[in-house]
Amino acid sequence: MDFIVETNKLHKKYGVSIAVDDISLHVPRGSIYGFLGENGAGKTTTIRMLMRLIEPTSGEVFLFGEPLEKNYPSIFSKIGTIIETPGLYDNLSARDNLRICCTYMGVRDDGRIERTLTTVGLEHTGTKKFKDFSLGMRQRLGIARALIHDPELLILDEPTNGLDPSGIKEIRQLLKRLCEEEGKTILISSHILSEIQQVATHIGIIHNGKLLAEDRLSQLEESFEQYTDLKVDDAEAVHKFLQEHMKQLQSQVLSSQQLRIHSPIENTAALNKQLIDHQFSVYEIHTIKQTLEDYFLALISGEGGKRD
Repeated sequence: MDFIVETNKLHKKYGVSIAVDDISLHVPRGSIYGFLGENGAGKTTTIRMLMRLIEPTSGEVFLFGEPLEKNYPSIFSKIGTIIETPGLYDNLSARDNLRICCTYMGVRDDGRIERTLTTVGLEHTGTKKFKDFSLGMRQRLGIARALIHDPELLILDEPTNGLDPSGIKEIRQLLKRLCEEEGKTILISSHILSEIQQVATHIGIIHNGKLLAEDRLSQLEESFEQYTDLKVDDAEAVHKFLQEHMKQLQSQVLSSQQLRIHSPIENTAALNKQLIDHQFSVYEIHTIKQTLEDYFLALISGEGGKRD
């Protein structure tokens, strides 16, 4: 597989504290890679090492198949980044901010400012100053700044942090469009798992500096547990009935009226009918599939508390 970003046992230590613990990332070309972890898990430290803002204690970084040291700093012309807060000028408009970016990056405008503003949905902002932008508009202009030189790879550190649901949706739709229509590879760090599940193609989970899981999201989702919850008149009695007559179903009593069946059920209507035929009252029955957040919490539960 063609990896745009790859690390080999990347390690960062500050004194006796280990911030990143021998992680090996693999970001495929054309993917949206969700780099997930709690605040303080090591996401930003890893991204800073990818961009050589800090040096690793040990380990290797490969960008576009080449060691970072071999093509540094010219390789960064193929990368656009937002790390923490976008560095933009409060008293300038979106266009003037991007003109300055083009100047110091040595990029000819040739219409790309207007194209980029259209891409991020800011083409109608006119002379409105950056300081008067909403938070969502600020984040979109930050992404425009990262896109202005038409990079192959975007590295975005918590781009939806602090946004309201509408702003998060806008960023999510933009990232999907950039990947699917313009062929960008996107590495996005976040602690908002529900949002990443809607946009990512691949996932890496970091906790206390360690990479606990990495895979295509669809592969991970196949392993997510599916269970069926029932609300009945007597959960203990139904549990006993299932143990005696439907031994293939593994059930768990949650409360006097709540029962959870962990085994797959092909036909919940048939189960409902069988319970009713045996004089049980069934008030609710619904099947639930584990979410990425559920998977994440289960994965880190055996790894100790989060790092400050």
